[in-house]
Amino acid sequence: MVTTHDLKEKIIAGLGLEDMEPDEIGDDMVLFGDDGLGLDSVDAIEITLILEKEFGVKVTNMDENKNIFETPNTLVNYINEQKA
Repeated sequence: MVTTHDLKEKIIAGLGLEDMEPDEIGDDMVLFGDDGLGLDSVDAIEITLILEKEFGVKVTNMDENKNIFETPNTLVNYINEQKA
């Protein structure tokens, strides 16, 4: 089972956020936009690649992307559902 800490470590490494620690990203922090972590569409592509490479999970339903990529918790829930 993947934890939010595991995911945050992979996101930090994959996006080159070296000055950030996993504990600085809240489990329910919005990842995209000005109200949260401030990631953009290029980061979304990188996270998609991280999900595939690190966790063996593909995002196939593009209509659900907004919900899947909302917070670390929503991403981890998606990963764990796909791996189950």
